[in-house]
Amino acid sequence: MAKKVAVIGAGVSGLVSLKCCVDEGLEPTCFERTEDIGGLWRFKENVEDGRASIYQSVITNTSKEMSCFSDFPMPEDFPNFLHNSKLLEYFRIFARKFDLLKYIQFQTTVLSVKKHPDFSSSGQWEVVTESNSKKQSAVFDAVLVCSGHHILPHIPLESFPGIEKFKGQYFHSRQYKHPEGFEGKRILVIGLGNSASDIAVELSKKAAQVFISTRHGSWVMSRISKDGYPWDMVFHTRFSSMLRNILPQTIRKWMMEQQMNRWFNHENYGLEPQNKYLMKEPVANDDLPSRILYGAIKVKSRVKVLTETSAVFEDGTVEKDIDVIVFATGYTFSFPFLEDSLVKVEDNTVSLYKYMFPPHLEKSTLACIGLIQPLGSIFPTVELQARWATRVFKGLCTLPSERTMMADIIKRSEKRINLFGKSQSQTLQTNYIDYLDELASEIGAKPDLLSLLLQDPTLAVKLYFGPCNSYQYRLTGPGQWKGARSAIITQKQRILKPLKTRALTASSNFPVCLLLKILGLLAIVVAFFFQLQWF
Repeated sequence: MAKKVAVIGAGVSGLVSLKCCVDEGLEPTCFERTEDIGGLWRFKENVEDGRASIYQSVITNTSKEMSCFSDFPMPEDFPNFLHNSKLLEYFRIFARKFDLLKYIQFQTTVLSVKKHPDFSSSGQWEVVTESNSKKQSAVFDAVLVCSGHHILPHIPLESFPGIEKFKGQYFHSRQYKHPEGFEGKRILVIGLGNSASDIAVELSKKAAQVFISTRHGSWVMSRISKDGYPWDMVFHTRFSSMLRNILPQTIRKWMMEQQMNRWFNHENYGLEPQNKYLMKEPVANDDLPSRILYGAIKVKSRVKVLTETSAVFEDGTVEKDIDVIVFATGYTFSFPFLEDSLVKVEDNTVSLYKYMFPPHLEKSTLACIGLIQPLGSIFPTVELQARWATRVFKGLCTLPSERTMMADIIKRSEKRINLFGKSQSQTLQTNYIDYLDELASEIGAKPDLLSLLLQDPTLAVKLYFGPCNSYQYRLTGPGQWKGARSAIITQKQRILKPLKTRALTASSNFPVCLLLKILGLLAIVVAFFFQLQWF
């Protein structure tokens, strides 16, 4: 008899968890408190309690080839970076393709998840839900928590003396939807993450003036990288990851600084990170430097105190007549349906083995999916998490002892602090390829590059020097996909397809740069010959 699995949430983590359950022959039931799929990526005009909220213009920071599920490439005509509506369209296509909607109970809230009385032997859970004011209880063999971590806004008002006197409007960035209604305003945005930068740029096109206040600064990068390719297709390669891992920390961090300053000098723009050697997630924004360049946005230091209409900053400067303050200060997370003894949140952190499993359970039948912030796309990350978790539930993979798991949690936390710092926004941060490979190794899906080099050298070279996308984890092991090799070989055409919308006359195949080099070399030879004749 198939094991029954409760999946909490029908966002990206919930959808891919459903598919993984079905792939492993499990019987999933997904509980979604709203009326539709998509989670964070489904824009709604109104903010709803208990649900993630985005602004209308949100675009992905990771490209489609690096963000698609491993056995389901995005349509080749999709743009490389997707508007939230386009990404939601992909999720709908995915859900229809694998017939996932039939497993979802919409408008159903999970009230509690508790151990069954015989949990120590059965590993089962009692799940209480509510729908249309009616409560129901059911027993499940395992639980996947896919409820996300962008729901509870973090607004540290105690860090802003005078906020109670401020006569203007202030709100968390989660309340922001579009720039209409802010025309002619003087706006202060607190924070310098992706949301803060996006909102500041968008508002600066309507507002009289926008200020960004940052405590620590941040690296800012463009989505466009070498030769116009998406940044993550260039940055996330196994070769680059290997270099970052083996080079001394000082050299690695120096290289990071050089790379980030290649686009523009962050110091000149007041954006340079206070601790520029931390590997914190950069801000991806193609417009922020230009808006700063012509004065629509001004970068300020930390707010020291607020008055009725002004903001006084740490450096002593004052900006008067502030109309609106937007707190883009991140989120906290919690699991109100779980007891603290299961997953306890302290200082915005949780003790989970490899960001997934509570280490102290007698039976490993509960896992958190998506409670992580990789330096890369979240979608392949949660997919591998779900692939591993479902195989653990089936008994095909086993976890180590509680002592071993706790040691790993402590070691991982120390490494995270060393790389990313102690900031609240970095508590879920992790390296990208290293973590993907860890998960893939657990299920036997990590590609063997040495064997591939002997059997299929063309593919091996692409895997090592090309972008490390999700298809790599379908080449071998459980869940192997016959189309994985083709998807890797043909990814360039899917990148270029939406760009080449204008027919061009075919140019000569003979490279102009090579011709110039040859002519230059001939000129040197001729000059040298005449010089000899002169003497």
